[in-house]
Amino acid sequence: MKTIIAFAGSNSKNSINKQLAVYAANQVEDVKVEVLDLNDFELPIYGIDYETEYGIPENAQKFLDHIKISDGIVLSLAEHNGAYATVFKNIFDWMSRIDGKLWNDKPMLLMATSPGGRGGATVLEIAKGRFPYMGGNIVGAFSLPSFGDNFQNDKIINEELLAQLQEELNQFQDSL
Repeated sequence: MKTIIAFAGSNSKNSINKQLAVYAANQVEDVKVEVLDLNDFELPIYGIDYETEYGIPENAQKFLDHIKISDGIVLSLAEHNGAYATVFKNIFDWMSRIDGKLWNDKPMLLMATSPGGRGGATVLEIAKGRFPYMGGNIVGAFSLPSFGDNFQNDKIINEELLAQLQEELNQFQDSL
């Protein structure tokens, strides 16, 4: 059985992006879903001086190992001021110091959500432009606007948005 990892680019204990990632990953058929939490991979803020003095932290390698042994990635990015959340950018930077192609050409379903009407669209576009240079094989992308209105009782309730996600999930499933 194939294994996919699901995680949010957030360290919020109540992350709406984690809720979306877990929901989407659990819609994929015939796979084992491993949910990762960035809080379990605490890292110092990346800096070349830190790396030179102490090396690369073990948690960066551990997270990268999860990516490498997976068959696919479901990632929902939090948007902070139009870009990645600091915690995600930090782990991304540390992993890139180990392997510049850190996504390892694994099929990715890339998503974002927010309380607002744009649904994290800005950070999603940034990632779609950047990740392919880092070994990202983005086979599906989805933005969920107005999370509180469209995601209730642990599922997407808007039929049109649910149909859009299902199309992206089908592409992801076919790529595994």
